[in-house]
Amino acid sequence: MSDKSDAEQGEKWQNPVAGFGVTFKAMFKKRLTEQYPEQQKTTAPRFHGRHQLNRHPDGLEKCIGCELCAWACPADAIYVEGADNTEEERYSPGERYGRVYQINYARCILCGLCIEACPTRALTMTNEFELADASRESLIYTKEQLLAGLTEGMVEAPHSVFPGTDEQDYYRGLVTGAAPGTVRQVALSKGETAAGAEEVQA
Repeated sequence: MSDKSDAEQGEKWQNPVAGFGVTFKAMFKKRLTEQYPEQQKTTAPRFHGRHQLNRHPDGLEKCIGCELCAWACPADAIYVEGADNTEEERYSPGERYGRVYQINYARCILCGLCIEACPTRALTMTNEFELADASRESLIYTKEQLLAGLTEGMVEAPHSVFPGTDEQDYYRGLVTGAAPGTVRQVALSKGETAAGAEEVQA
């Protein structure tokens, strides 16, 4: 009986000492802690971050409102409403465009299945990962937030397609920028005026 109690007493002191031994060993190892957000590591090139809706080189949108991304999403985080283009208000080279596009990042698992489903490469993922916010409402990103910015040679949609081209020419890469003199069309539904239209210099 006394031998058993002595063994239990020994274990009682041995376990804490062994635990401290692990701590002392770790004290002399290289620290792996990163002081985020003061120090940020560069993400990998194929990192799955926030989504981006891409444009054609002339500024028209690549999204055709087909909703395949929404169907592919396992978390039901994407909502898309397509609409028809008109000659007075054209947002993409084809017949339709994504009028409403929303991604709920409170549900999104950043798996990338929506990217694989997109037939026009309109949807890609960026390296941006800082998506935390104070409210659920602010985690629902709209089309305006997801749409890629304008680069040189682009004109904000809506505007007409490059003269003498069709939808297929856009996907073949034959359109490299907006035609000289292209202006943003007046969108009567938004109350815009022609005075706010942009011109691309020749």
